[in-house]
Amino acid sequence: MEEVEVVVAHKERATLRVGDVFLKIDADRARADAEVEAMAAAPVPTPEILWRRPPVLALAALRGTALGRLGEPSPASPAAWAAAGAAARRLHDAPLPPWPGRSLDAIAADLDAQCAWLVANEVLPARVVTRNRRIAGAALRPWTPVFAHGDLQVTHVFVDGDEVTGVLDWSEAGPGDPLFDLATLTLGHQERLGDVVAGYGADVDLDVIRAWWSLRSLRAIRWLSEHGFDPRPEIAVLEGCEDTCP
Repeated sequence: MEEVEVVVAHKERATLRVGDVFLKIDADRARADAEVEAMAAAPVPTPEILWRRPPVLALAALRGTALGRLGEPSPASPAAWAAAGAAARRLHDAPLPPWPGRSLDAIAADLDAQCAWLVANEVLPARVVTRNRRIAGAALRPWTPVFAHGDLQVTHVFVDGDEVTGVLDWSEAGPGDPLFDLATLTLGHQERLGDVVAGYGADVDLDVIRAWWSLRSLRAIRWLSEHGFDPRPEIAVLEGCEDTCP
């Protein structure tokens, strides 16, 4: 008998696996609709939709394994990381989806609120938060929006050898900053940035990618903690800037 595996679960969404079928449950109908639309429009491999009965979306398992995991060394080859960069470029060159993206002002306001929470609750030393908030400021600039995945974590990119076989979890997709996707992909795997950029095939501002590493980590820690996830990898990214960031 096949067992039910809880892949991820929190107050907003849950994903279960039964054999080779993933069941994604999302109570937000509009977000789920946008995810399905994004998967259909994306010019990169995505999981096959087996059926949909809101709030449940059934997806076929992807071939291969995740590119890596945050907080662990990635077993994937440099060519696989370059292929992930090339897939991101294909996505970013596609027509924009019709729904709005994140507001720059909203991101900045949330960043300030999260920094205040981190200091007030003594999650990190104030000097670490202050330094990373300064670094994060480089990401808060106008950008030309592209079709962005919005949550391009290493666990959402599957590879088989040097080939990208699919990209998961399009619930945050929409118009966005292309460098945010590249930063999310390489968060905690900074040593792979050169491979990703080589596959992406365009000039990118590395300082802005580093800024997004800090910004994403600062904003994520409270949410992760309150939803039962381990924020230590993001904390490690912020603490690492003490020694490696300019």
